[in-house]
Amino acid sequence: MIQFYKPNQKELIILKTPELNCWINVYNPNTEELEYLSNLLKIKKTEKKQFIEDLLSLQDQEEIPMLEKLSNRLFIITRTVQKKEGHPNSYYTTPLGILLTKDYAVTIGFIKNTIIKSIKEKNMKFSPAYFILRLLLLSSRTYLTYLKEIDKQINSIEQKLESSPKNIDIKKLLYLEKSLVFINTSLKGNQILFERMYKNKQFNSIEKNRDVLDDVIDENKQGIEMAQIYTNIIKNNLDVNSSVISNNLNKVVKILTSITIIIAIPTLVASIYGMNVNLPFQQSSYAFGITMLISLFFTFLVLWFLWKNKWL
Repeated sequence: MIQFYKPNQKELIILKTPELNCWINVYNPNTEELEYLSNLLKIKKTEKKQFIEDLLSLQDQEEIPMLEKLSNRLFIITRTVQKKEGHPNSYYTTPLGILLTKDYAVTIGFIKNTIIKSIKEKNMKFSPAYFILRLLLLSSRTYLTYLKEIDKQINSIEQKLESSPKNIDIKKLLYLEKSLVFINTSLKGNQILFERMYKNKQFNSIEKNRDVLDDVIDENKQGIEMAQIYTNIIKNNLDVNSSVISNNLNKVVKILTSITIIIAIPTLVASIYGMNVNLPFQQSSYAFGITMLISLFFTFLVLWFLWKNKWL
């Protein structure tokens, strides 16, 4: 699917056919649409095959950020963050392709991207390079928004773990830790991309563009720091929770062992006096009471010994 737009300071104009200085959004294109796009951008016949292969590489969800300068265009791959539907504790990143030419700004993706939806709601004076930078700035701010959501979720899970640790809460922390790994890796890859873009004349020749790119780099750096901090917090929480569980288990084992030892004493006495042999007090009418007193005496003696040595 290929869509044509012309943003301005009041609204986003939907175009039926492309015109100069417009935004072309390509979603999950087929072979015919890729052929049409290559003709629209006036890709040379010798470069057409490589051009289509570059766009199809975006189907690989592990594609890394990059900046490639070709004859009449820049090809950029950046990673954007998305929230997994139905999993409030899971986030992932996906590649977004960007083509920048003198006349067009083109975005290409093979899955639905919330960044594209968000940029459609922004009103701005359009130029291809400025639009791309605003798109990247929105992407960087989305990272920060999701990182703040993750921080709130971590705090909420911490409170639950303090009151009553449950496996489901630990799983939520593991999901968040996995999400932070994806986010942190993507942010670091984007940082290299943005620093390369800063050296490109198409982005740094105009002061307005340079200012937006500065903001993109600053917010991306902030995202890297936040992701690292939250990752460390989750690791510490998991370590502490593991230690608490291990300590509680040791306490339970210690109590059960102490109870077993205490119960074993009257059991031993009862077993001895249950033998069919001559035993002390067996002719006495107080035999039962005497054996019970002996059992209680040794039971309390062991109980006192365990308590004194803090084994109970």
